[in-house]
Amino acid sequence: MDLYQIFITHNRAWTVREVIGFSILFTIAILTALYLLHNKKIKPSQAISGLLLLLFLGIVFGSTVFTRMPMERKYNLELFWSWKAVFLNHSRELLKENLLNCILLFPMGLLLPVTFNRRLSWWKGLLAGVIVSGMIETFQLIFCRGLFEWDDIVHNSLGCMAGCIMISTVLKRKK
Repeated sequence: MDLYQIFITHNRAWTVREVIGFSILFTIAILTALYLLHNKKIKPSQAISGLLLLLFLGIVFGSTVFTRMPMERKYNLELFWSWKAVFLNHSRELLKENLLNCILLFPMGLLLPVTFNRRLSWWKGLLAGVIVSGMIETFQLIFCRGLFEWDDIVHNSLGCMAGCIMISTVLKRKK
């Protein structure tokens, strides 16, 4: 199953209200970026990466929280339970899920240093990943839209950190 099939299988289409709400938010972000560009507060690359970051986060929150169908409240508070299942039960499905969770916030890590127009240390990428992933998991728990688990927070955060390290290394070499 490819990523597109996974996406459409687990996510419903956005409602008109959700599309309008995100469109309003994105329009405000565009106007803010144009204002900051006009006043030479940011570079064009920062405006573009900031807007891409907002679009990406909208898609991530939409697919992981807001477009999921409500279910019973679920949580697993055992740290690294998924890796135990991978190694003890040889679960290829959980291995795939863990790797996809690492990849989920990787693009965010790529966009953060460009948005801030400077290299970011690994721990800032990790912290940004913990904050965003923590919000996703908390929303999933509150709105009954998925399984709250520490493993997802760890995997998402590592992916964000890896993206941040990669782009920060590229930016370091350019200087």
